[in-house]
Amino acid sequence: MRYRPMDTDPADPRLGRYVPDDWRHVDSYPLSALEAPPTRVPVVIGVNWYAEMDKPAKDERSGELFLARDKKLSRIRGGHCVCLEPGEGPDQTEWQKFYDQGQEGACVGFGWSRAMSILNGGKYAARWLWSRAKEKDEWPETKPGDNEGTSVRAAGEQLVALGHVPWQESYAADDYQKRFGYKAEAQHGIAAFRWAKTVDEVHAVLGNKRADELGAVPILNSWGTGYPIRVWLPDEVFARLISEDGEIAVPTDR
Repeated sequence: MRYRPMDTDPADPRLGRYVPDDWRHVDSYPLSALEAPPTRVPVVIGVNWYAEMDKPAKDERSGELFLARDKKLSRIRGGHCVCLEPGEGPDQTEWQKFYDQGQEGACVGFGWSRAMSILNGGKYAARWLWSRAKEKDEWPETKPGDNEGTSVRAAGEQLVALGHVPWQESYAADDYQKRFGYKAEAQHGIAAFRWAKTVDEVHAVLGNKRADELGAVPILNSWGTGYPIRVWLPDEVFARLISEDGEIAVPTDR
């Protein structure tokens, strides 16, 4: 089992992305097989998270906040899932606070839900998706109600099979048992998704002019207002993360 990118559990429980046991999904459903891949859509990535990615630093030339601007990486802290922001479909400031996973290993549910908000404009029950993904993934150790993570693949498959749950304020204090009663709506999920294998494919899908100018991709993290709403990951670093068992999911039904 390779569900952790390291030999031990991460000290930071927020880093809950697991590495799948096999790569059948990426090999069978590559983005490159489509004649006309979508553009200006969000991308959901599951990658190794290094120590250098905890503290964004301002690039004086561009004025933007970057991760690992010098392209040097040292220690893997765990696995993380985040959403990449497309062009002409900007993230909303209120979603930074709303999509705060707290100290739970729920990053996969939050990364995918942030992407669905960009696609559809509403808010979604991210912890519901986190729980449902753990029913779908290949690890008996992961169960709804625990703090274990899951894979990007498992959550994407549940969005196809079940749809998603539009957020209601009454859900705010619910535990995982109450979430079993939520009603997912197919039109709020996705009909299909594919897997990108290169940085160039991701840039083409995002259609984000600023990303192309900077040679970097924009990360929308799920750590609340204590972390910047948008940080930039250099293409060279991103390429390395892709090569290290990165999962790069692209909704392809619109």
